[in-house]
Amino acid sequence: MPEQPSKNLEEIVHEVGRYPIDAFVFVQECLTKAADKVHGPMSDEQKRLAQWMARHDIKFDEVVEQWETGQLPPRVAELVEQMGGPRCMNRHVTGQQLCHAIRDSALEQWGLMARSVLARWNITRTEDIGAIIFALVDNHWLQKEPTDSIEDFAHVFSFSEAFDRAYRIPAP
Repeated sequence: MPEQPSKNLEEIVHEVGRYPIDAFVFVQECLTKAADKVHGPMSDEQKRLAQWMARHDIKFDEVVEQWETGQLPPRVAELVEQMGGPRCMNRHVTGQQLCHAIRDSALEQWGLMARSVLARWNITRTEDIGAIIFALVDNHWLQKEPTDSIEDFAHVFSFSEAFDRAYRIPAP
């Protein structure tokens, strides 16, 4: 059974001590955008299952275990069946995919100021994104796949290239 978060976000931010809470919130928002980009928007069934999981404070691995042992409530089991099984709920993204989603979201929201906003939050390289993600993983706010590692965030792109040289003002 996966561990439940023992610290709130403010405690994690204080413990890490390098990034403000706004940085953590932005990274979490971008995680959802990355999953939507990679896997498409959540289906109605996935949304209902996610809501049920949140109401009952159940993690993905627990749903899989209960599915495999026949312990899911009948209506939830039927919902999972309609989705094609619990593995269809896995919306994992790689460190590289997340870094690119963060770059795209920052440019979309702040344009030429994106690099400055991120720098104000002490995010100046993709490794900083990895540090935030793994602080959330280490504190059981997020789950990782066995193959995930903090090295997945190393040198994904250069901030000067991504935010300065490559930026183009969108045409109306």
